[in-house]
Amino acid sequence: MCASVKYGSRGPALIPRMKTKYRIYYITLFSVVLLGLIATGIYYITLFSFWPHSIESSAEWSLDRRSVHDAPLVRIPMSSPIPERGDLSCRMHTCFDVYRCGYNPKNKIKVYIYPLQRFVDEVGVPISSTGLSREYNDLLSAISDSDFYTDDVSRACLFIPSIDVLNQNSLRIRETAQALAMLPRWDKGMNHLLFNMLPGGPPDYNTALDVPRDRALLAGGGFSTWTYRQGYDVSIPVYSPLSVEVDLPERQPGPRRYFILSSQTAIHREYRVELERLKEENGEALLLLDKCSNLSQGLASVRKRCYKGQVYDYPQILQESSFCVVLRGARLGQATLSDVLQAGCVPVIMADSYILPFSEVLDWKRASVVIPEEKLPEMYTILKSIPHRQVEEMQRQARWFWEAYFSSMKAIGMTTLQIINDRIYPYAALTYEEWNNPPVVKWTSVNSPLFLPLIPPRSPGFTAVVLTYDRIESLFRVITEISKVPSLAKLLVVWNNQNKSPPEESLWPKVAVPLKVLRTKENKLSNRFFPFDEIETEAVLAIDDDIIMLTSDELQFGYEYFNYLYTYKMPGDIKNWVDAHMNCEDIAMNFLVANITGKAPIKVTPRKKFKCPECTAIDGLSLDQTHMVERSECINKFASVFATMPLKVVEHRADPVLYKDDFPEKLKSFPNIGSL
Repeated sequence: MCASVKYGSRGPALIPRMKTKYRIYYITLFSVVLLGLIATGIYYITLFSFWPHSIESSAEWSLDRRSVHDAPLVRIPMSSPIPERGDLSCRMHTCFDVYRCGYNPKNKIKVYIYPLQRFVDEVGVPISSTGLSREYNDLLSAISDSDFYTDDVSRACLFIPSIDVLNQNSLRIRETAQALAMLPRWDKGMNHLLFNMLPGGPPDYNTALDVPRDRALLAGGGFSTWTYRQGYDVSIPVYSPLSVEVDLPERQPGPRRYFILSSQTAIHREYRVELERLKEENGEALLLLDKCSNLSQGLASVRKRCYKGQVYDYPQILQESSFCVVLRGARLGQATLSDVLQAGCVPVIMADSYILPFSEVLDWKRASVVIPEEKLPEMYTILKSIPHRQVEEMQRQARWFWEAYFSSMKAIGMTTLQIINDRIYPYAALTYEEWNNPPVVKWTSVNSPLFLPLIPPRSPGFTAVVLTYDRIESLFRVITEISKVPSLAKLLVVWNNQNKSPPEESLWPKVAVPLKVLRTKENKLSNRFFPFDEIETEAVLAIDDDIIMLTSDELQFGYEYFNYLYTYKMPGDIKNWVDAHMNCEDIAMNFLVANITGKAPIKVTPRKKFKCPECTAIDGLSLDQTHMVERSECINKFASVFATMPLKVVEHRADPVLYKDDFPEKLKSFPNIGSL
């Protein structure tokens, strides 16, 4: 027997009429949920009412130099196709066509930005309630002014829509997806990049943009480990508008008035209770702020925080604490993180599964403390265990992270493109040091010339010295892995067991480089650093027989030639200048090495000695009258590119003590020293 189905003005009633005794229960439950959503909505309306900023009423559009209102209107048919939800299995080798990027002498991808269009549905309703935000306009403008940009679509490697999806709250999901699919080069999102900082919506707040986007890359501001496609997507920060509106001068690292500060409003009740308990236990060391209930809602209240009736300016108050708490909210990504970094306060991040911004290249251990949410009760004890000097280094690093990567939409956009660029041109990628070390001169002088190497390398590559006792299986695994490193020149196994013989030769792994077993007379750890005659390289890798967690790629990454640095890492246009002028390559190399090592040049020949009596005008570049003049000019140019003078002045000569003595020449080891 089938129940009857009632029809109304909108079609059949899909849910049968519930029994009266359950109606009150479900109505009450629905009311509670609704009130919760309203409360959450009010909070987020307050929090984001000033971001993103719409520029619909202005004439800003630096790409096309025209008003937003002048952009052509595009109607989206209701039957337009909708992209697929998004392929979680996408990686650069499966969903990105690197062949579009091609060979580029500058190792720079080319980025095309679609012309601005205003997308509306069939009845004229826009796909976004805010249109183009000021933040997205700043982002596109920065890209268009960069070396990445091209207005030639045929040269483009990466495509960026002019459709603003920074804030999902302002989007109509279906219509936005249809608009993306209408882009002429969409091709299922291949080689397209979308920027989104506020993903998801109530009640679940997904950690990635809900707009179906096919295979497009996503630069997202709230990724979790569940939605982040490692090596494909880019985790970006949630931009804080206070970066522009409030000037926080850099403060010197050191102790602050408060040890821990919490400034976030409307955090989860359980977190608030635990923070209050920590406050009771530690008193004035912890400042627990909340929104100000006695202030009217608006821009002024966003910049204020309160504690027991006392009002504090925000974000200025963040500079008064050594550590600042950054808890997850409804979204994992929080603009508070940017505010905290700007203040030079070490962020204490408690947001389980959160993918930190630019974590693909940034070492967050140097600038933050990440604590599991369940460890919140232990936060004070954990932070107290960190040495003062390390805290100061973290404060300094936090501020620099903000300046370099968080401070503007331009910084966020350029960092995102550089990360993608490094994936496509890995041989020209920025190093760990370039991403994580502030660009300051680390050495102001050479403290002691004894740090200079006394002899040049005798052979290229490096020698691996493996110290072992009797862990044969582990030893063989280490040898097998090390042998894969391209720069390996020789393998030496230091056999430290006097009571047991090494395995027979036939049992050892087959490797492509010379392998020799050196038996020691005593079992001493210092044997690993003995200057064996078999070592013929300057670079030596000393490793134990149980270090099996290092890969060949990691070992090769740790070993670089200065030739490689000169070819691929020379800053500015120095290498091109040298090639064009056929001059100063030796000076450029000295600049590079001195800048990296902080050491002085080995020898600089004076002008009067810079002559070749046997050379003719045909085969001698140095005989050109302009050659020496250019060498003086190039020193000034290189110094301006490096923004410093890395060459050091030393008064030291590491020569054999008898080189000038009145002594038979045949008894001198280096008779020609000083002959120039």
